[in-house]
Amino acid sequence: MEEKNIMKFKDEEGNLIELEAVARIFLEEQEYLILAPLGSDEDEFVLRVDRSAEGTEEFNALDSDEEFLKVKKEYSRLLYDEGKGGAHE
Repeated sequence: MEEKNIMKFKDEEGNLIELEAVARIFLEEQEYLILAPLGSDEDEFVLRVDRSAEGTEEFNALDSDEEFLKVKKEYSRLLYDEGKGGAHE
C-alpha cells in the first residue's frame, strides 16, 4: 500500500485543513504541487513551489488563470500517459 503524503495548511478562517500531495509537476523549469482534499470530492488545488534564498520550499498561489490551465493540462496529460501503461518522454 502506497503511503500518502499529507500536508497541513490553514484556510482563510484559520482552520487547519489536510491535503494530500498527489503530484509534483515540472513545467518550463517551474515546480508545481497538486493537492487533493482528504475525504472529499472537491477539486484539486495547484500551488507553485518556489525556493527561498535558504533553499526551503515556499508554496504560493498561481499568478494567473493561464498558468493554472497550463499546469492542469500537463497533469491531465501525465494521468492519461500513466493510464496507457506509463509511457513517458
